[in-house]
Amino acid sequence: MPNPARPELDTFRPIVLPSPASLLTTANRCPRPATMVGNTPVLWITEPLTGTPGPTDRGFWAKLEGANPGGMKDRPALHMVERAAARGELAPGAPIIESTSGTLGLGLALAGMVHHHPVTLVTDPGLEPLMHRMLAAYGARVELVTEPHPTGGWQQARRDRVAELLAEDPRAWCPDQYRNPDNRDAYETLAMELIAQLGRIDVLVCSVGTGGHSAGISRALRRYYPQLRLVGVDTVGSTIFGQPAGQRLMRGLGSSIHPGNIDYPAFDEIHWIAPAEAVWACRALAATHYASGGWSVGAVALVAGWLARTSDPDVRIAAVFPDGPLRYFDTVYSDDYCREHGLLGIEPPTAPARIARPTDAVVESWTRCTTVVDPRNADLDHTLAGSAQ
Repeated sequence: MPNPARPELDTFRPIVLPSPASLLTTANRCPRPATMVGNTPVLWITEPLTGTPGPTDRGFWAKLEGANPGGMKDRPALHMVERAAARGELAPGAPIIESTSGTLGLGLALAGMVHHHPVTLVTDPGLEPLMHRMLAAYGARVELVTEPHPTGGWQQARRDRVAELLAEDPRAWCPDQYRNPDNRDAYETLAMELIAQLGRIDVLVCSVGTGGHSAGISRALRRYYPQLRLVGVDTVGSTIFGQPAGQRLMRGLGSSIHPGNIDYPAFDEIHWIAPAEAVWACRALAATHYASGGWSVGAVALVAGWLARTSDPDVRIAAVFPDGPLRYFDTVYSDDYCREHGLLGIEPPTAPARIARPTDAVVESWTRCTTVVDPRNADLDHTLAGSAQ
């Protein structure tokens, strides 16, 4: 009999549970290790990196490349290996030998595994113990140089050892990430992902080491957004943008040589960041956004946050976070390490200092310069360089 008081009982409607398969897409299935690379998320970053909360929710978009299995450099490692094999420069099964401070090493270990090449990585004592053990676990042979080059530092010492190893084996191939144009080209996919995710980008903020991702991403984005501004982030003590060489605690950005992949005319401005400032930003990100990384991430976040709070609210800023936090367990996120190096309890200034030209002063903390020069071609003030020795 119908129940006028409970009409919902007149018709039985079974509960339909969603299919588990409907919650996934084919993009979530990775038939090979290399297919884990790419399609990384973007995350909206706000205060405390962008200042205190206000009527306008200012922020920037962070491209979380730490979501790749080894980090951002999985992209160029796979691309450089595949292009070299296609051109016949890398023979089947031939050894791959390269200098690395860590992240590219993870990518090359992946590329060697996927394409069946033994991998030898030349690094230095600054490599984190965790990273050394993981590279070995991934099948790479890790060789450490023991003394820095007198002028080129650890980077040049590593490159010299790579040259020796290459001379011992005529079949061996070196990607030469510092000068290989395939390093830049590999970031076309990252740029296309940013366009699909954000729709419009006005400012791109990138750390600068080999110069590959800043050059590759900005070149691809400017085909769609010709007015894009490129902001580079370097470390104090780096020679890339005309400062004298100094001791560099941070790894993953900066250089004591001048990599050929850096596209100097592409930059609109450059910022130098000190280690304590990067540590503050890394830990602030971890505590407020559950997404952080290493030295490059902290440095980039600090600059992107300042740009977000000082630019027009409609300006859309994208910042590339190259890696995640795990390899920095013994450095950035170790209180003992940070106390030993005087990196705790130091908040960065609310704005960078400014110099008109890279040779105006030896920078020791967050500093901005809107005159970008190529130190390989510019007539730099060698008096300044001498004062830093």
